[in-house]
Amino acid sequence: MLQALKSVRHLQSSAMKQAVSELCVPVPWGELRGKVWGPDHGRPVLCLHGWADNCGTFNTLIPLLPKALEWSKFSIIGHSMGGNVAGMFGALYPEMVDAVVLLDSYGFFPTDKKEMLKVMRQGMDQMVQFEKMTEDKKRRVYTYENAVERLMAANPILSERSVHILLERGLVQVEGGVAFTRDLRINLKNITRISLEQSLELQSGIQASVLVILAEDGFEKMFSEPEQKKVTSAILQAYRDRNHAVVTVPGDHHVHLNDPKAVAPLVSDFLQTKVLTQPARQTAERTSKL
Repeated sequence: MLQALKSVRHLQSSAMKQAVSELCVPVPWGELRGKVWGPDHGRPVLCLHGWADNCGTFNTLIPLLPKALEWSKFSIIGHSMGGNVAGMFGALYPEMVDAVVLLDSYGFFPTDKKEMLKVMRQGMDQMVQFEKMTEDKKRRVYTYENAVERLMAANPILSERSVHILLERGLVQVEGGVAFTRDLRINLKNITRISLEQSLELQSGIQASVLVILAEDGFEKMFSEPEQKKVTSAILQAYRDRNHAVVTVPGDHHVHLNDPKAVAPLVSDFLQTKVLTQPARQTAERTSKL
């Protein structure tokens, strides 16, 4: 990962203010794009968005957080799927991560072992069918107004303002209108599955401080069936047993975007306590930029 980051090139956008620039990381299959907030001299906080979102999901939250961080390790703020990536990365590379913030995410998303084979097969079958589709069928063209309606229908918890924020990066101009930029394969069944036992084993490998922020009307409400609750409760209790923080705030799954002031004080206090008050270690990595 660090080697890839060394090849990062920044594309400054004249339309952006407050020391915000574009980020482009070349990878073998294309490019990873994102945004860089704050000064170059700080310790980075990597923000990972959710399954069907983009980095615009943090537009309203980031300006409310402290950004004078010093570079030695990095912290991760992950929402939804991004939180699962954060948990996995923190477990596999604990020496690289000093703090993890999970926004309406458990850090891992286990599947019942009895359901795992069926779910993985469904995903493989859907992928085969998707690859048989023509490009015209894969990409639909919308007017901007219809695209707004489409996203609001697919994700009704988003405020209208949040929808427009996500569509800033979520649409591309094409002949006849606009098209969604996300890879449509995200609509297929996810075949990457692990059990509760595997989740807990990975979780035990996280050395970073962890803050879990759950939304009252988010995943806690969505996964309220007894079997689902048993799994999520086990993961949350394991965080508490390791002296990590688990808090609940009013709001929905996108509370960090719809109502960032409900989340920002918790995240700011956590970063100030767990990151900024710790002695900064000067390393050769300081010259890298994220």
